[in-house]
Parts: sequence; C-alpha cells; structure tokens
Amino acid sequence: MSEQDIERFLSEQNKRVEDLYQPVLLNHWMVATTGEQEWSDKHEQSLSEYWAHFSDRESFQKVTRFRKIDSLPLMQRRQLDDLHDKMIKNQFEEGTRQQILSLEKKISHVFTTFQPQVNGSRVSNNELLDILRYDLDHERRKQAWFASKEVGKRIEKDLLQLIRKRNEVARNLGFETFYHMSFATQELDLEQTFAMFETIKKSSDQAFRMIKDEIDEERAKVLKIKKDDLRPWDYVDPFFQEAPSIEHVDFDSFYKDQDLEQVVSQTFQAMELPIDDILKRSDLYPRKNKNPFGFCTDMDRRGDIRVLLNLDQSMYWVTALLHEFGHAVYFKFIDSRLPFLLRFHSHTLTTEASALFFGRMTKMAEWYERFLGIDRETCERIGRNMEKMLQRQMVVSTRWMLTFSFFEKSLYEDPDQDINALWWKLVKEIQYMAPPEDTGSPDWAAKMHFSLAPVYYQDYLLGEMAASQLHHYIKTNVSTDLFSPNVGTYLKENVFKPGALLHWNDKMKKATGEYLTPTYFIKQFFTNDEAS
Repeated sequence: MSEQDIERFLSEQNKRVEDLYQPVLLNHWMVATTGEQEWSDKHEQSLSEYWAHFSDRESFQKVTRFRKIDSLPLMQRRQLDDLHDKMIKNQFEEGTRQQILSLEKKISHVFTTFQPQVNGSRVSNNELLDILRYDLDHERRKQAWFASKEVGKRIEKDLLQLIRKRNEVARNLGFETFYHMSFATQELDLEQTFAMFETIKKSSDQAFRMIKDEIDEERAKVLKIKKDDLRPWDYVDPFFQEAPSIEHVDFDSFYKDQDLEQVVSQTFQAMELPIDDILKRSDLYPRKNKNPFGFCTDMDRRGDIRVLLNLDQSMYWVTALLHEFGHAVYFKFIDSRLPFLLRFHSHTLTTEASALFFGRMTKMAEWYERFLGIDRETCERIGRNMEKMLQRQMVVSTRWMLTFSFFEKSLYEDPDQDINALWWKLVKEIQYMAPPEDTGSPDWAAKMHFSLAPVYYQDYLLGEMAASQLHHYIKTNVSTDLFSPNVGTYLKENVFKPGALLHWNDKMKKATGEYLTPTYFIKQFFTNDEAS
C-alpha cells in the first residue's frame, strides 16, 4: 500500500467526517439554546449518521492495516490513530447504536427542560444556586438541595440501562468495561492515571482536612447551627465542588455593574488572543428552556466557535466565562492548515488545561486590579484572601473530582452493586461530608456528566495538573506577567497551534519539557511551596 493510497483514503475520510460533523454541532447548539423537541430529534438523527460512519467494517479494516506500517509520516499516523479510536468503539450493530442514542437523547431532554421546584414554585438553576449560596433559612436550603437532586430520580432507570448497554458493547469489543474502553480510546493509561490520583489524594489530605474544618466552622457560624449538624445542603452548591467565599469578603460584589463581556475581551486581548468575534456568536445569558449549564463548541473547525453560558454577575459565572473562553481560544488558534481530523484538541485534558488556566484568574489580585479596575490598595488588602480562596477552591474541587472519578470507575465495574450507598461512602471518605439521613436516592445521577459526558471527569483533574504545569513553566521561563503578549504567543505556538498532530503527552513534553506530572499541582495548592 503506497503513501499516496493512504493519503487518498484519509482525504476521503476527512471530507466525509467534516460533512457529517457540522450538522451534529448545529443541532446540538439549537437544542441547547431552545430546548425544542424538533431540534432534539434532528440532533439524534445527525448524531446517529455521524457515528454510523465509524461503524463501517471495511474502513476499519483499512485503518487497522494501515496502522501496521512502521514508516508512516506523523501526519498520517495521527489521523489513522484518531480514526481507529473512533471506529473500534463503534463496531457494533445498528440496533444497539440506536438504543444508546435514544437513551442519551431522552436523558438529555430531561436535563435541558427540567426545572426544580422549591416550596411548590419552579426555580431556575441559577435561582437554586443562589439559595444555596445566600439563603440562611435551614428548611429552604434543604428543599433547594433535594430539588436539585430530583432530576436524578427522573433519569435513574434510563441511566442505569444506558450504563449496562455501554458495558455490553465494550465487552463485545474485547474490553473489560466501557470505562476501560474509554480510557484506551482516549490515549489514557488507566493504571497510570489512577496512580497519579492516589498520589494527589494522599498529598491533598492534610490540606483538605484543615480547609474543610475551616469551612465547616464558617458555615456553622453563618447558619447558626452546630458544626456536627452540617449536612450537604449547608454548603454553597449541590455537590460541594465549590468552596464558599472567604468570610467577610464578598467577591461577587466586585462584579456588580461590570461589563463582563468587555472584561473577558480585555483579558484575552492583553495576551493578543482576541475573542470579540466569538463573543458576537455566543449565547451568554439565561432564559426559559435554555440549557442551564455552560459549554464551548467549535461548530465547524473553521472559525465558527461559540460559547453558551447563563451568565450573572457572580464569581461562579465569571469564572465559567473565562473558563469557556479558554476553550474558545484553544480552538481558534489551531493551525488551519491541518486536516479536519487534526484540527481539534489532542485530548480533552489539553483544552481543559487552557480553560482552567484562564478560569483561575478570578482568584488573582492582579487580574482584579487590571481588568475590573479595583484600586491597588483594595487589591493588596484582599490579595491574601484571593490566594487563600484559590487554594480553598482547588483543594475542595480536587476532592470532588477524586470522588467523581473513583465512583464512576466503580460504577462501570459493577453497576448492579448498591450504587447509592457507594456514592455516599465515597463522599464521606473523600469529601468528609456527612450524608443525609436517607441515602437511598440516586443523588449522584443529578450530575449530568454521568449520563451525557461519561468517562470525562478525570480530564478535569488531569487538566488541573496540566494547567499548573503550564503555569509553572510560564512563570519560570516565559513571563512573570501572565497578562502579556509573550504568554499568548507561547500558548498559541506550543499548546493551541499543534491541534491533534501530537499525542497529548508529547505536547506537554514539547510545551514544558516534561510529561504530565502531578508535582506542580501538588506544590501549587497542597504544600505552599509555590505561590499561586
């Protein structure tokens, strides 16, 4: 088989995949922005057609045969690797594919349209979060927390059926579970990943115990209850993945009356990463029947990049704003000359690293002074609190990500165990959070990722590790001023531009001189060896 034959095959694949990919993204965007069943139906159909392409056995056999050639150029090998990882997990019957897509569609529609009720009145997701952030009424907080979990009950049966169906497909393809298959097709080593997670769990334990105790003291004081009586609804979000603001410092107040679109635009422009074109295409504010969460999508891999948010003037949503535009600039500056298959991130963790790098800025005093116009004296006064807030957030969110990852792995390994009991066992062991009296409900299922973004959450923690590694390298070798054109150039050339041409860990080695390691993440947030 000649190099020209392989190139011809890859050219055909790129064209066909691109044609099938664009309707999927368009229909998904319309579902998220309207909640209309019509678009949901179209999305299901386009997604079915897209994945059906990767089920073609003849093409899969060609890819398998081509990959055995040792002398392949890097560009061809990376495209073939991408096709192989998509195709191997789609070598199953059309009927099974339709069953999986139908279940995912059904669950997605519930998440998109579900509105919790508190005291008999429907509330938006933002209103529910506001209750947990600010309301001091014990009973109202409890109702809000249970209302946030109600969606889990609505999808539990379909979700467990979906998990078993995913496992069935994976086993028929020679994998132990869907979880194992997902790691293999994401170019992740499962044992190595969880070894790093165990290291982080051990290294973060002392810092988390101290911070959790501090948070508990604060929450008990604010809510006027005993510390031992604190329950999940006494924290500021439904899963204790967010750290409460530092006592006596209202970070949300700094965002009042701010033009947040201008703030985020100026942040990225300072690094010569312009985003105004993306802002114009984005959908940033809440409304009825709109997806209540947030994401960034590269609609065509040719520049049509959009962000969906439900923005309000709070630290939570401004962090999300910076986070999603961290994804957006990654996509924007991928080398446009790459073939379609490679005009994407090399791995989710690499684009998460970019998003997390920018999202952390809401905990940096210099960002407040420069882009929110807060006077230096105020910034200096609250600077230590900001550093402390970033550490608190990272320690709390790390323990949450560990809980999620260990739980999801066990969930796929045995979906017939007492899953609800397992959930609260891990929450108690890792997050040190006392469970509610009744642990028989599928509270875990209220987190959308279990159903609609499976085997993804580990990428957040890997992304945090990568963000710290990039942060350390930039501060040490590029610029002590993060908001400079030099930093933007470094990110464009070493992180964004290569797209998927390099394996994600080869990209980390190229960008920082080392493969991914938890060392800098641990130093930055758990040992105080490195300033944040």
